[in-house]
Order: sequence, then C-alpha cells, then structure tokens
Amino acid sequence: MPNPKNTIEKIERMINAWRTLAPQKSFGGMTLSQFQEAAEPSRDLRLRIEDYQNFITQGLTERDHADAVFLAKAQLVVAGILADPTEGSDSAIYDAFGYTRKSERRTGLTRKRSEPAQT
Repeated sequence: MPNPKNTIEKIERMINAWRTLAPQKSFGGMTLSQFQEAAEPSRDLRLRIEDYQNFITQGLTERDHADAVFLAKAQLVVAGILADPTEGSDSAIYDAFGYTRKSERRTGLTRKRSEPAQT
C-alpha cells in the first residue's frame, strides 16, 4: 500500500510539472484539467482528515481543561470530607472515594531481622 504522504507529494509534483511544462498537452487520454479532477477526491479527503485531526486536538485540549477544573473541585470535596467532624479520614465515604482510611494505613516502619549466629 502506498504511503499517503508520498501520494500527495506525487499528486502535487505531477500537477505542477504538467502545468509548468506542457499545459496544453494530453497524456494517457487526459488533459491537465481532467487529471486535476481525478486528483480532487484524494485532495479533498486529505483536507477532511486534517479537519478531523484538528477537531480531535481541540477536543483533547478541552477535555484536559475540563479535567483540571474537575480535579480542583474534587480536591475541595475531599478536603471538606476530611474537615467534616462526622466524617473525616476514617469514614466510609473517604474509603469509597478511593482513599485509604487512616485506621488502615501502615506506619511504614520496618525492622530488619538479624540473622541468628550460626554455630
């Protein structure tokens, strides 16, 4: 399957060369305008794909902005849960939000075992 980038370069190169060097001649039973018409669907589809890619890029940017706004609000909610006297860091809702309850946390303290002396 041909490379799409190479194909559009070939289309443009052929049309430009034909237009520049032999605009009045016909080749392969086609005039320059007929050849340009044959190339038009390929060019149009490339423009449509470029529009889609721009639309996707815009959507990704908008999504990232919306995510940042959400995460800031989520941080406020979690801080509210931690500050709430009836909930706090050991509550079920804190756990349900995906955080580790204070009572379930480990201290992180580790003690290395000493190997017993071999006799």
